[in-house]
Amino acid sequence: MPFRPKILLFLGFALVLGACAGGPQVTRTQPVSDAADLPYENILVITLLSSFDSRRYLEDEIVSQLAALGTKAVPSTSLMNTRTPVTRATFIEMVENVGADAVLLTQLVSLRSEASFVDMSPEATVNLRPTGYWNVFSVDTTEYVEPQALDFEHSLVLLTELYSVKKREPVWGIESRSEYSVGFDQARDYSIIVNEAKAIARYLARDGLLAR
Repeated sequence: MPFRPKILLFLGFALVLGACAGGPQVTRTQPVSDAADLPYENILVITLLSSFDSRRYLEDEIVSQLAALGTKAVPSTSLMNTRTPVTRATFIEMVENVGADAVLLTQLVSLRSEASFVDMSPEATVNLRPTGYWNVFSVDTTEYVEPQALDFEHSLVLLTELYSVKKREPVWGIESRSEYSVGFDQARDYSIIVNEAKAIARYLARDGLLAR
């Protein structure tokens, strides 16, 4: 199973920090191959990203979405730890151990980010002190200004390919693009992971690749 070598830095898992307005835009990069031995009923799910946690979050969600469609799937991160080599030999052994008939591989194609500065609201304290004059006060004002913060706009592109274990070649592929933002005061939002996983599972089912 040839894996594409491009594994890019994921900005400390920017994926789980963004809020996405909707689902990703999906383009088929490879229609279902005429040689595909579909449908597939036991899929090993592999995500190639720089962070182990990034891989685990996305793999677990994809497996959950496939299970909801009645298809058995196993996340590769459940069979390894952070010290396990991310190599072809490692994944081939996993395929044999779980008896997978297909491998679903997702990897990062590109992540573009634009940062913009945000002015913070200053806070001030005011102290009034009387003077020796009628209705005249001394005013002391102290203003506290925070450093500027950063907001980020991200454009994320993922490539997902399905490999047939029997054919030892890719039989299907899609590219998904998401636009999302990360505010300086924003809590973690995992909706983009869910949206990506839903899109992958939906297109697999739509193209008749999943056994139920």
